[in-house]
Amino acid sequence: MSHRTALVTGGSRGIGRAIAAGLAAAGYDLTISGRNQEALDAAAVQLRASGGQVRVIAANMADPEDVKALANAQLSLAHALDVLVIAAGAGIAGTLEDYPLRRLDAQVSVNLRAPFQLVQCLLPALRAAAIDEPHPGAKIIAIASITGTASEPGLAAYGATKAALISLCESITASEGTAGVNATAISPGYVDTDMTAWIRDRLDPAEMIRVDDIAEIALAICRLSRYAAIPNIVVTRPGGNLWRA
Repeated sequence: MSHRTALVTGGSRGIGRAIAAGLAAAGYDLTISGRNQEALDAAAVQLRASGGQVRVIAANMADPEDVKALANAQLSLAHALDVLVIAAGAGIAGTLEDYPLRRLDAQVSVNLRAPFQLVQCLLPALRAAAIDEPHPGAKIIAIASITGTASEPGLAAYGATKAALISLCESITASEGTAGVNATAISPGYVDTDMTAWIRDRLDPAEMIRVDDIAEIALAICRLSRYAAIPNIVVTRPGGNLWRA
């Protein structure tokens, strides 16, 4: 990979795929990751139409060994990583009083532990990118949720993990920003993706945020100078849904 590089987890569908498409169109060489090899291969065919290199690596973010293998595979491609997009996530709704702890553990693994581990493994490559490209530096973009900022009934576990992810992004920027590595959490309400299919009987998908909206924000972050740090961007639906998922 000789151009600017990006790794996108959850890159085979939804928000991750939309961001990957924007990065490919902007000239980035990509690594996309997800659990389903067939879905990754199909996404890669479309992404390669932009002319850049696209490598696919199947990985389950709930498995620490898969996370480590993904990081090592990326490091084998190039010494530097310009953009890391953490779009893989897990969300399971349920009332607090009878919520199975195994579901909380599953979300902690995917929404917090995996991002922490991935950043930890890739930090040398992100620092190297900030040296190679001193104006933009290196960017980490994590897809969090408005529920990490404004609580929503039935989403206590999910919101708690996303609040932790937002805090992680702030901590990364606080500790690594002077080296040119900045992290931003994007925290949307309901976005029209497969992940929100469970609520479509109560909320019309036409009233949800579009994946392209989130992709536009992510691409704008990539164009910022290293001196503009944005810890968290909340994207909410308008009208009476303001500050609601």
